[in-house]
Amino acid sequence: MSNFVHIRAAAGAAILIASLAASGAAFAQIAPRTPPRPTPIPVDPVVRAPASTARPISLDEAIRLAQRVSPVAIQAKGVERADRAAVRAAYGAMVPNLTATAGRVIQYGSATTRINANGEQVSIAQKPTNSTGLNFNLQLFDGGQRLFDLRAARANVGAAEVSRLGADYQIALDVKRQYYAVLAAIESEDAANAQIQQAQEQFKSSVAKVNAGVATRSDSLRGVVLVNNAQLALITAQANLSTANAALTRLVGSDIPVTADPASVVDRPGALPDSAALIALAEEGPAVREARANLDAARQVKRASKTTYLPTLNASYSRNGSGVDSRFGLGNDPFTYNGRLSFSASYPIFNGWQREAAVVRADVAEDNARAALRDAQLAASASLAGYIGALRAAAQRVEVQQASVAAAEEDLRVQQQRYNIGASTLLDLLTSQTTLQQARSALIAARYDYRITRAQIESLVGRNLE
Repeated sequence: MSNFVHIRAAAGAAILIASLAASGAAFAQIAPRTPPRPTPIPVDPVVRAPASTARPISLDEAIRLAQRVSPVAIQAKGVERADRAAVRAAYGAMVPNLTATAGRVIQYGSATTRINANGEQVSIAQKPTNSTGLNFNLQLFDGGQRLFDLRAARANVGAAEVSRLGADYQIALDVKRQYYAVLAAIESEDAANAQIQQAQEQFKSSVAKVNAGVATRSDSLRGVVLVNNAQLALITAQANLSTANAALTRLVGSDIPVTADPASVVDRPGALPDSAALIALAEEGPAVREARANLDAARQVKRASKTTYLPTLNASYSRNGSGVDSRFGLGNDPFTYNGRLSFSASYPIFNGWQREAAVVRADVAEDNARAALRDAQLAASASLAGYIGALRAAAQRVEVQQASVAAAEEDLRVQQQRYNIGASTLLDLLTSQTTLQQARSALIAARYDYRITRAQIESLVGRNLE
């Protein structure tokens, strides 16, 4: 990227040197007070910087790439996965716990004795003892805590899904901001090229008039200044484009430089839904939906906190066997088995006000979630109202500036012709050029504001506005 900037800077320096050389030759010929009629001085063509090596990508492709590699998107997907695992765990708490055991005990240093057929007492080493077991545990009643935990886990999944959707649209908004900045830089570069061409035409005309003896040296001097200023504007626009391309490349996570494709963006100011439809969409936007899901989860947690005031009932069953069979009871020496079934009930009479504290915390969390939902609704309405006003103003500015650019171009054409035939002064021509440059800059800014405001509305409502 640094080599690319150096190449453009070198090209700009070459432009300046060429223009100064051409203007110096003009001054050398018009210096005498009564010069003969020389031939017109040609102006060197503009030396364009090398074409950018950045790969053009569409806006949709840029958004898709950014949503795939953005740390925010990856984090949101991770939260959703964790919440889904919590739902599976909540379901698992409703089924019995099953545990299988197996073991072997080998004793050293001890032996048993017996009398053999000859009446002799002999020592017999003990065989290893093996055991197997199967245990079931089930909580029959817990006051409904597991049910409320399941509902809360489901609500958290819903909140995570909406949060991931909101993250995707926030990433899309960030990409659109930078993408439109690249488009603005491209449009600025095009405007600077047009400005150079117009300045060159004016310079040629002023040199011809000076050579003809019908204009002063001031006209050609001003022409040099205009050409140089246009070249500086082009250098600035190209540097801004390089910077914007680098930022866009980072957002999409590309290994090679990328740039915007102007053909992939079509502005349709008349395709926006009405205010009532937008308000309805904003009330179901990602931020509001996430706040609503968080409130639902807080309500379920509060209900679950009150179940600790109810008793719990548990059941368990176990079956265990042991013996010396090395095949764990499947061989010739069967195991001796025994089973056990038990029921138990418990009720915490006093636990140091832990239950009361849990209920208070859950109640506070519900109040906070309810307040957050109301604030999200009000914020969506307020933001939407501001965005709609800004969008309409930007759309009107685009129309006005388009008409202004067309009028300024026609005015400059007329002034250039009048100046060529001596019916207009150079000041009038310079004024028309300045007006056209300002109109072009204002049109670029209006388009950028319109596109950004539209992207902000899409991020707020959580859908694309076609």
